Formats: sequence, C-alpha cells, structure tokens
Amino acid sequence: MSNGDDESTATDSGSSDPDPEELSDRLDATEESLETATTEADLDDIEADLDAVAEEIDALPEPEEDDEESPRDRLQERTETLREELEEQRGPYASDITDDLDSIASQIADTRWTEQGASDVVGTVETFLETVDDALDTDVPLEAASTDDAADALSRASDAVEAAELHPDDNTDTIESLLDATETLQDGINEAQAWNDLTVREQLERQGFYDVLTPKNRKDFPPELTVIRIAESNGDPEPILLALEKFGSEFMEENCLDALCRMGPRAAFEEMNQRAQKRNQRPIEVLGKIGDDRALETLVPYIEEDGDPVLQTITLKAIGEIGSEEATQSVADQLVAEESSIRSAAAKALGRIGDTRAVEPLAERLDEDDDDTVRASAAWALNRIGTRTALERASEYDDDRSYLVQAEAKRATTATADTEPA
Repeated sequence: MSNGDDESTATDSGSSDPDPEELSDRLDATEESLETATTEADLDDIEADLDAVAEEIDALPEPEEDDEESPRDRLQERTETLREELEEQRGPYASDITDDLDSIASQIADTRWTEQGASDVVGTVETFLETVDDALDTDVPLEAASTDDAADALSRASDAVEAAELHPDDNTDTIESLLDATETLQDGINEAQAWNDLTVREQLERQGFYDVLTPKNRKDFPPELTVIRIAESNGDPEPILLALEKFGSEFMEENCLDALCRMGPRAAFEEMNQRAQKRNQRPIEVLGKIGDDRALETLVPYIEEDGDPVLQTITLKAIGEIGSEEATQSVADQLVAEESSIRSAAAKALGRIGDTRAVEPLAERLDEDDDDTVRASAAWALNRIGTRTALERASEYDDDRSYLVQAEAKRATTATADTEPA
C-alpha cells in the first residue's frame, strides 16, 4: 500500500522565463504606437514601454557561444533601433537653438576676423536678430557694429529664446523657423573671412610689414630680410618679432634672432623667455642682452644642472649680462665645476654682476685653479668688480706664468692707486 512517499510532487513557483515571442509582439505594438505618436507625452509613454520590455529581454538566457543570432540578441538590437527612431521623432526643442547660439557666440568672440570678415559677421548677426525679434515679438538690439557686441547680442538672443519657454508640441513651427535661422547664421559665420584664412604674406601685408620697402632699399632676397634690417636700424623690434612668429624657416629665424641679440629690446622679453624655456641657446643670449631680472627664473636652473656644458656656459654669460646680485651664489657655485669652460664663464659672470661677495671665491680660483684660462677670467672679474680689495688681490700676480693673468694683474696695479678702500 502506498503512502505517497514515492510520488513526485510538482511545485509551482509562480515565475517563468520571459517568452521571446511575446516580447517580439510587444515590440511590434510599440513600433505601431511610434508611427502614430504626435506629442511628447505620447513619446514618453512609448519610452516607458520600451524600458519595460528591455528589462524583460535582459532577463532572457545568455546566448551560447556558437549561437550567432539568439532571441535575446535579436530583441536587444530591435529595441535599440526603436529607441533611435523615438529620439529622432522627439522635438524640436528650444534648447537646440540656445545651445547653437551659445556655441556661435563663442566662435565669434574667440576668432580674429579680417576687416571684411568682421563686417560680414555683424551683418549676418543683424539679419538673424531680426528673425528672432519677429518670431518671439521681442527686441534684441545690436548696440555696436563690432564682433564683440555681435557675440554679446547672440547671448542675449539665447536668453530670449529660453525665456520664451517654447514647447515642442505647442510651438513647433516657431522652434523650427528659429532652428533654420540658426543654421543660416552658422553658415554665414563660417563663410566670413577669419584672420587665419589669410596666407602669411597676406597677414603681413595687412599689418604693414612691407610698408618700409621701396625700389631703392629693396636690396636683399627674400624681401623680408630687408624689412628686418631696416627695423633693426630704426630700433623697432616689432617687425622682427612679427617675422619671427610668422616665418618658420631656419634662415629667417636665425636672422631675426641675430637682430634681436644685437638690439636687446625689452619688447622681446616674453617671446625670448618662452623660447628659452625650451633650452634654445640663441634666445638665452638675447635675454642676456635684454637684461631683465625676470629671466633669472628661467635661466638659473640651467647652470645648476650637469650634462650640457655649452648650455651652461652660454647661460652663465647671459646671467652675467643681466647683472643681478640675486644670482651671485648660484653662479659662484659653478667656480668649482668639473668643466674648465664652465668655471671660466662663471668667473666672468661674477665680474659682470659686480657683487663684492664674489671677491674671495674669485681670488681663490686665481690662486688655486690649474687652468690658466680660468685664472685669467678670475683676474679679469676682479678687475671688473673694481674695489680696492679686488684690485689688490688681482695685482699680486704681475709675474705670473700666464701672460693673460700678468696683463690683468698689471691693469689692477694701475687702477689700485685711484680706488678707494672697500
């Protein structure tokens, strides 16, 4: 007799996997709804339905590795397609207009325009503002015929569009007309002539770079070289800096930097300091000729680093020409550098700086260094500092083994009688 222990009992858990066929039917219904939707509210409902279906599709079993087209993948792909169609059907929105206007306003403000280009920009913006005023029954003025005010006016137009609270269902025609006008505006701004649309020669011509040329003075080729030489003779660094910015050839760069090095104009500081930060040697030399203390922030680290004696030597000379006592200690530290060329350059730099704190370190180099060039530089530096103590230390070597040191010692002896103690 059976007591039921051997019988299997089925338990209903109340749950089951989603049915792909049912999900496909629901997507069919969603697609039909999408075709007849007319309002944003309709689209919101359809999006909610898609979200619900997508959640159930995600619950379907993962496809097998060899299953190239599983129900789950197929349904997910169809869901994404419907989402794209839904987004295409939304709008238009006023935010599309304001986003475009903000972008165009930034483009106008950030661009350098030619005279004709600026005029075209202003005219294009004026036409657009008339459309905005008509569409929104407002008044967005262009207060001045300038690109800056044109950009500001577009920002004000963007604010006016936002304030109008245009609804995509109730104000479709207005939004679409403003979007069309915004597209026309963008085309007009893109077509206006920007400064960068000009060739380098055209830019220079409009900046008056070639105005100094005449049939009589146009001797060099290329003619830009004549302009540089005339600018140097006139003591005017601006054309030279302009040529340095515009011409990329090594030939023109070399001639520009040579001219600036001979001139040492303060107007060239920013450009030379920027180039010197890339460890370019010629700009470092120009900084020395300019003599601006601000260059020390760039230059002093170069003499404190090992590895490039040429760079250190050139930099030491530049620092000496700048002549700031702020650099005295950093320069004096190089009196014991391994390279004799660096020690020599450091000694001369200290002489040019003229800081009396350098007298003893220089006297020590003059007495102990095994390189006569370094010793001669130290003696020269002591003469350059020129205090009585410095001259006396240098004059002690009037019978030195090195002719150069002897010459500096005799010069110091001659100068000592006319120098007050220090």
